[in-house]
Amino acid sequence: MADDFDISRIDDVIHGRIRLGIMAYLSGADTADFNTLKTRLQTTDGNLSVHLRKLEEAGFVAVTKSFIGRKPLTQASLTEEGRAAFVAYLDAMAGLLSAR
Repeated sequence: MADDFDISRIDDVIHGRIRLGIMAYLSGADTADFNTLKTRLQTTDGNLSVHLRKLEEAGFVAVTKSFIGRKPLTQASLTEEGRAAFVAYLDAMAGLLSAR
């Protein structure tokens, strides 16, 4: 029913294509390194960095940086808050679809 349509239920932080891709990928993986995410999402270093930072600032993703030898290693994982937000996002999308 159209009266149930509430676009405000869609989380703007998650809704962008790259951020949604990050959330979806991490929901099925405990942790992913930067290069894996970059390859899977077909994006650039800079673009991925910006979107990871936005998700990290929202508390949805935890980013850790370390070194293996002299090579930097950036890894990302969903936080509990991020997992809950992703489930809420999917529920909101399902609700919008069923309101049609």
